[in-house]
Amino acid sequence: MNVKSYRDLLVWQKSMDLCVEIHTLVLTFPKHELFGLSSQLNRAIVSVPSNIAEGHGRRTTADFIHFLSISRGSLNEVEMQLTLGMRYHYIPVAEHDHLLDQCAEVGRMLNGLMDALERRNS
Repeated sequence: MNVKSYRDLLVWQKSMDLCVEIHTLVLTFPKHELFGLSSQLNRAIVSVPSNIAEGHGRRTTADFIHFLSISRGSLNEVEMQLTLGMRYHYIPVAEHDHLLDQCAEVGRMLNGLMDALERRNS
C-alpha cells in the first residue's frame, strides 16, 4: 500500500465527512446534554479519523492495524450513541438510519483496510 498520507485514505475522508455531519447534528441537541450525550458523541466520532491518522503515522503495520481497531471500536460507540439519541427523540428516525448507514460504510472500509494490511503483514 503506497499511501503518502492518511489524508489519501478514502476511509479517513469518509470518517471526516461523518464527523462534520454528526457534529452539526449534535449542535441541535438540548442544552442540558452539552456535557452528556453531545460531548460523548463528539468525542467518539472524532476518535474515528484521529486513530486512522495516528495509526498511519506509526512505525509498524501491526501498530496501524491496532489503531484501526480502536477506530472501529469508537465507530461502534457512535452507533450506540446515535441510537440512544434517537430513543431520546433528539434525532429523527430517518436521520438516525442515514447516519447508521454511513457508519456501516466506514466500518466496512476499516475492516477491509485491516484485512488488507493483515494479509500484507503475514
